[in-house]
Amino acid sequence: MNRYILHIDLDAFFVSVEQALAPGLRGKPVVVGGQPDRRGVVASASYDARVFGIRAGMPLTQAYRLCPQAIFLQGSFPAYRDASEKFMAILADFSPCLEPAGLDEAYLDVTGCEAYGTPHQLALRIKERVKKELKLIASVGVAGCKVAAKIASDLGKPDGLVEVPSGHEREFLAPLPVASLPGVGKKTEQVLRALGIKTIGQLAALPPETIKSRLGAAGMMIHHYANGVDNRDLEPPGEAKSISRETTFAEDTLDRTFLQAILRYLCERVGAELRQENKHTKTITLKLRYADFETITRRISSTEATDADEVIFAGAVKLLDHALARNRKLVRLIGVGVSNLVGYGRQLHLLDSSPQRLAHLDKAIDRIRNKYGFTSIQTGRTLLLKDIFASRDDDYILETPSLSR
Repeated sequence: MNRYILHIDLDAFFVSVEQALAPGLRGKPVVVGGQPDRRGVVASASYDARVFGIRAGMPLTQAYRLCPQAIFLQGSFPAYRDASEKFMAILADFSPCLEPAGLDEAYLDVTGCEAYGTPHQLALRIKERVKKELKLIASVGVAGCKVAAKIASDLGKPDGLVEVPSGHEREFLAPLPVASLPGVGKKTEQVLRALGIKTIGQLAALPPETIKSRLGAAGMMIHHYANGVDNRDLEPPGEAKSISRETTFAEDTLDRTFLQAILRYLCERVGAELRQENKHTKTITLKLRYADFETITRRISSTEATDADEVIFAGAVKLLDHALARNRKLVRLIGVGVSNLVGYGRQLHLLDSSPQRLAHLDKAIDRIRNKYGFTSIQTGRTLLLKDIFASRDDDYILETPSLSR
């Protein structure tokens, strides 16, 4: 039996949600991410804005220079989360084999669903329901494996449907730029270019021993992908692999007190998400981006697991202090993440406080925040941020959330 995987991706998701809520924004250059007079980056841009060269990840100041007439919006994460949940519910109606890959995209295995229509017909029905019920546009890729389906949906944007004939994945991928392949970042692309590799087909034809000697196990993985070989099963929703939060500052800074206050806030957001997922973490990661855009990550791990805000912060601030001692460059962005997640575990014993007491305290704070908003209760460190809290959306201030499944 042939395998059929759909990759469904909502086009310009954040902007599209804003346009669904305010139809007057349709047909206009719209940028979600914040105001151009503040430090920050583009989270999402409408296709009308992309005509001017605006792209996700671009500094807002640069986006404004490219298109000063664009409408800049702060964004509302609760609205995006609500739209995402409805989107996933629609997909679940078509197959129980669903793997969310973010708020706005997912894989769907429709193998054996022929009684309900061909994969092409199912894709059309999904696009129709998303448009009718959510007022959003989806692009869909259909293929025999995840990697080909993902690339197919990307090629179909916006509002596209690209189907790769079964058994022709390698042929479909061959002429595409090697950077189109998942797992090929800038550094990997540089290594491949040094070998004269510019297309996925050239990578596929490269002797396996050559790619392994240059890129190791990761190289072998992308070599398999280049040949259309991807036997990964879909992973069911609900099992988070990592949780992270990060923020870009309005001004570059080396103010240690301010950095620790922001870090504490981010740790509390991560901790709350961790407890909501009923998970504990064994690995805490700090991310720093300096004013010159150099980005570093540092992590600390333990054999014992935790979901306590205080413990996550203790690990993160230790990493921060070490990074600041080694490098005195101004900081542009800070982030914290947790990974190596488990469903249960004892608390890390980094502090004198009882793990049980910390658990009761965090859960009590969670209940208050769930009822009155996250900033309704603050720790001593985050009180320094009260002016920022007062001036921006309570549920979308400061940080970009990420939950990887």
